[in-house]
Parts: sequence; structure tokens; C-alpha cells
Amino acid sequence: VIPAVLLPFNEDLSIDERSYRAHLRDVASVAGVSAITVNPHASEVASCTFDEQRRVLEISKEELGDLPIVNGIYADGSLEAARLAKMAEQGGASALLIFPSAIYNFGQRPEMAVAHFKRIADATDLPIIVFQYPLATGQGYPRDTLLKMIEQVPSLRAIKDWAGNVPQHEMHIRLLQSLPRPVNVLTTHSAWLFSSLVLGCNGLLS
Repeated sequence: VIPAVLLPFNEDLSIDERSYRAHLRDVASVAGVSAITVNPHASEVASCTFDEQRRVLEISKEELGDLPIVNGIYADGSLEAARLAKMAEQGGASALLIFPSAIYNFGQRPEMAVAHFKRIADATDLPIIVFQYPLATGQGYPRDTLLKMIEQVPSLRAIKDWAGNVPQHEMHIRLLQSLPRPVNVLTTHSAWLFSSLVLGCNGLLS
């Protein structure tokens, strides 16, 4: 169970560090939580600068201690994604959650996704979690693309599955978790988390 935390702000839109620390302690106090995700959608990562994202990770590491941290990597370009990945590793993150590039809205080819993830993997030794969007958004990865990514990027260890439909979600569970090098499926279907776990997900990141 890996919750994504929120990020409070002051009136001037600076980070409210005091409230954020209290929130981290509150979430981490829940029995059974196995990791915390920082710099995801829930903490408005798209509106945070590089330095703000680094500060979020610093505060999180200070408050969470030995609890593993998954750090979101939100960037359209591979070079910036790799820079963020290096920062996350240096800051003590345990894994990376890679958001899809918005460029995919204009079209996506398998080699684009593979190259993006390879560049990130070359920048860090941290395990990678792929954020799988619904295919209808243009930002989700088709089955064959996912398999190519997994084959060519050994540090890819899990997907955060937001496929949005049950047959595709179940296909991910059956296919990815039974590969010679299994890739865990972590559900983020917030309206049906428990049902998703019943289908066989190995966890949730939501």
C-alpha cells in the first residue's frame, strides 16, 4: 500500500513546509503503509519547479526516515526527466514513478517510449514504476509497447495501472506478473481499489 501525499501551500503559493511535515507524519503513522509517493499529481508536481521538487523530497526524507519513498518524475522531455531522476537518487528516493510525456497526445511510437525510459534508466540505478494512463488519452502504453519497454529496460519493475477498464487491467495483471522477470501491477483505480486487488494486483499506489 503506497499512498501519494498532498502538498499544502501558503497564500503566496510557496510550500507550507510546516503543514506538509505534519501531513507526512500523519500518513506515515497508518499501520501497513509500505512506502510514500512524493512529487506526484497529488502534490501539484506540474506546478512545482525543479528546486521545489527537490525540497519536497528533502523534507519527505527528513520526516519519513527509513520508510521508502517513491519520487514522481514529471517531465515531457527525456533530458529533464533524467535530470530529475538523478536528483531523486541523490536525495534518497527508493524508486521512481515515471509519468508519460504530454507529447504522446500528438502521437506515440514504441521507440519513443523505449528511448525515454532508457535515458532515465541510464541516469539512475533506482527501480522504475511506469504510470500507465488510459489508452484513450493518447498517453497510455499499448500492450506491445509495454512489453518492449520491459524487455529493453531491466530496471522497470512495476506499473501504476490507471488503464480505466477492467479487461485491460486484468490483462496487465495476468501478463506482466507472469513474465520471466515479473513486473508488479500496482492499481490506482480509486473507485474500485479493493476489486482491483481481488483481480490479483500485487499492491496499490494511489
